[in-house]
Amino acid sequence: MPEHRGRPRRPMIEIRSVTRSYGAFKALDEANLSIDEGEFFSLLGPSGCGKTTLLRMIAGFDTPTTGSIAVDGQPMDGIPANRRPTNMVFQSYAIFPHLNVEQNVAYGLKRLKLERGEEKRRVEEALAQVSLTGLGKRGATELSGGQRQRVALARALVMRPKVLLLDEPLSALDKKLREQMQVELRRLQQAVGITFVLVTHDQYEALGMSDRIAVMFGGRIAQVASPKEIYQWPVNRQVADFLGGMNFVNAEIVEEDEASLTLDTLGFGRIKADRPASFERNGANGEKATLGIRPERLRVLWDDETSAFQVAGTVVERHYFGEITHLVVEIPGLEKPLSVTETNDFGADDIPVGATIRLAYDPEALVAMAD
Repeated sequence: MPEHRGRPRRPMIEIRSVTRSYGAFKALDEANLSIDEGEFFSLLGPSGCGKTTLLRMIAGFDTPTTGSIAVDGQPMDGIPANRRPTNMVFQSYAIFPHLNVEQNVAYGLKRLKLERGEEKRRVEEALAQVSLTGLGKRGATELSGGQRQRVALARALVMRPKVLLLDEPLSALDKKLREQMQVELRRLQQAVGITFVLVTHDQYEALGMSDRIAVMFGGRIAQVASPKEIYQWPVNRQVADFLGGMNFVNAEIVEEDEASLTLDTLGFGRIKADRPASFERNGANGEKATLGIRPERLRVLWDDETSAFQVAGTVVERHYFGEITHLVVEIPGLEKPLSVTETNDFGADDIPVGATIRLAYDPEALVAMAD
């Protein structure tokens, strides 16, 4: 996580035991979270998980039923949205169609009653930050989707918030433009150095842009960690399944110590895996466990290649995606086939359905997790 302008990291947003109830329904249940100054933080999860509810409470558009939220050390209880050191970019962008670009960007500055020269300077600075220099006089209806998104960002940044809140701001863009804007948004965050909090249901968007991610389900925060940690060491099956593809293998615990688990599986045989800090059980041998391995951590063995750790099976499906091929391989003893992702450098796209192939794996890639 970056440190900006020589300052040590410190909490910018602190969320303590926050619950939001609507009658008997809990949209958010005992959320605890600390987001650092200068951090690009993502709230990730499926629709209805509570991520937008949490973002709206940080912004001041909703209030906690219980618990507290502080921004830059200041409690936000009773402080309306327009008095908070935050600004939000909405999914719809909310661009005023009757105003041109610079008028849209300057809209929020009017209440500050700045001198005309200062207002103009801040608008030009904000437009430059989002690569819209020279487009100030363009009408809102003449903008492309990507330009509208940049105007919405400039309108938020011109207010110089301590926290920028983003409610799925890229979801309306096509795939190529969305990927381009992900890079630009991350670059912008690093340049301005303020805290960004992004709500998204797109796991690849969160993985590619964030310093840390909170994965949410059913109003609860399941895991908070760096993208690499969440992807490689998910705390449970639900997180693993949501963050990209994952093969799950049933296992029985044979023995354990503080650092590792020894497990028996039908397909992979006896495996020794690292014991996650979150892994809990009742201490009895023979207890069931789950192992997970990512499709890209399985590698096709060609011709005379060998590996100390390998399984053999039959290809039952093959799907071509340009630079990669996705294989589905039945392994004797496993309840479900394994998904395998291979680049097409060595001919994975030519492996026929029905072929018998060997797959190499690294035991360290098998992750033990709670169900």
